[in-house]
Amino acid sequence: MINIQKAAVIGCGFVGASIAYTLMQKGIFSELVLIDAVMEKAEGEAMDISHGLPFAHAMDIYAGTYADIADASILIITAGANQKEGETRLDLVQKNAGIMRSIIGNIRKTAFDGLLLIVSNPVDILTEVALRESGYPEERVIGSGTVLDTARLKYLISEELEIDSRNVHAFIVGEHGDSELAVWSCANIYGIPVEKFAELRRQKGFSEEMKEIYCSVRDSAYEIIKRKGATYYGIGMAAAKIAEALVRDSHTVAPVSVHLNGEYGLQDLCLSIPTVLGKNGAEQILEINFNEEEKRKLWHSAEELKKILARI
Repeated sequence: MINIQKAAVIGCGFVGASIAYTLMQKGIFSELVLIDAVMEKAEGEAMDISHGLPFAHAMDIYAGTYADIADASILIITAGANQKEGETRLDLVQKNAGIMRSIIGNIRKTAFDGLLLIVSNPVDILTEVALRESGYPEERVIGSGTVLDTARLKYLISEELEIDSRNVHAFIVGEHGDSELAVWSCANIYGIPVEKFAELRRQKGFSEEMKEIYCSVRDSAYEIIKRKGATYYGIGMAAAKIAEALVRDSHTVAPVSVHLNGEYGLQDLCLSIPTVLGKNGAEQILEINFNEEEKRKLWHSAEELKKILARI
């Protein structure tokens, strides 16, 4: 029987630990299992986070094994090799596909019947690997996709236009990586198209700024890795937000990585697309009327991922 208040994080590196820490602060779950190939690492993170519980919500956080996940409502998988400076997310694929297969094999030995949230990179490829290896229904296997990229886009637009980022409605789709695209045709500030809003703010010629913002979003991870070696706080908050939407059945729309079956003329791969999230996982993939250039870029992104899938 699924315990809706229980979750597990598999992989206790910077990303996994950041997710666990954020989940503790949010108070979504009452029980959180940390699993890592090195048990002492999981134990250390559980101890460190637990010492902050007097300042947060009551929760039982402990290091465990796959035997502890059977009744969890959601498994958040972050395990994998780290992206190094100068390395693209897709360069990681062969190493991390093997790690993902091993993890899914261990999960299948249990009675786990909840949701899988894949965060490991390259996330779109590894979400597809997890789906194929697990045999679970498509709606139960979700990748963190371009949720963080979308947050970066909103933040940069808000900085450029000097407006509250919560009033910015825009998103990134496609691969969580170099071929991703910003859907500018849908971008708006409180319902006002973004270029029109820029005019209202007396900022002419916003199209050039849009190009710069997109490039900054696309290259954000590389810039952070160059400066501090890894990215983890942003994705920690993004993954926790997705988990919250799933467990609280909030029907939140987010550009997560989901398996496509003809949507946008694409199939047989996972790609980041706006999707309604609820207690059953990916409840509905939304087909939005992108303009022709955006459709072309989305198909290009899909083709890039299909080339990688064919090799693994």
